[in-house]
Amino acid sequence: MPMLLPALLLATALPADNIDAVVEDTGWRGTGELGFAMARGNSRSESLNTRLSFERENARRKHQLRASALRTRSDVTADFDGDGEPETRYEVTANRYDVGASTALKFDPRRYMVGAFRYENDDFSSYEYQGTASIGYGHYFLRNERTTLLTEIGPGYRRAHEIGGDVQSGVLLRGLVDFKTQLTETTTLVNTLLVEAGDDNTYAQNDFGVAVAMNAALALKAGFQTRHNTEVDDPQTRRTDTLTTINLVYTFK
Repeated sequence: MPMLLPALLLATALPADNIDAVVEDTGWRGTGELGFAMARGNSRSESLNTRLSFERENARRKHQLRASALRTRSDVTADFDGDGEPETRYEVTANRYDVGASTALKFDPRRYMVGAFRYENDDFSSYEYQGTASIGYGHYFLRNERTTLLTEIGPGYRRAHEIGGDVQSGVLLRGLVDFKTQLTETTTLVNTLLVEAGDDNTYAQNDFGVAVAMNAALALKAGFQTRHNTEVDDPQTRRTDTLTTINLVYTFK
């Protein structure tokens, strides 16, 4: 997985004393994001994206839950009836949701074993759904009050249904690099790279975001997401999707 190598090389060069020794259990904490855009006039479009993320951690365990969704409707001009005459209809042009969870058993403040699950449903991809489950080893290379850098790697199993095709299943190798840093008192930068590499398909997703806090509970976040599948059956389906968002973020404490 070549995309993981630069982050891993950087992580191994970081000193070990950046790991906090004690983690207090503060209960479940999380964030909710919401973004909406609407256009009217010469063209029509509506787009809604949302994301939820919750986590809980103590000295021995770490749990994470997350979900996201995207739905877009817009004017589409095409020959829908096959009569050679193009017409414009207001159609759904993006519709997907993604859920995931992980739970980890910590050996010490630096190392842990993790089990992870992810399910994705996308009406406009080569795959109607993709579901993966994995176990792996996690390692904090950097963790202090301002910055966190961790990696996870391990084997797993994938099951996916091609749209109009067969159901694929097989083993995979899952890798994760998660980086977060507090640039200023109000500005946070995050970047998460996930790779699920298998014989039938390799799925990669990178989420980059910058959040600026307005108060203790609300923030504005600009994000850029890239999703890539190495194998697609339909030549008209692109391997890479990107999503640029500006969302309102609410922090649950």
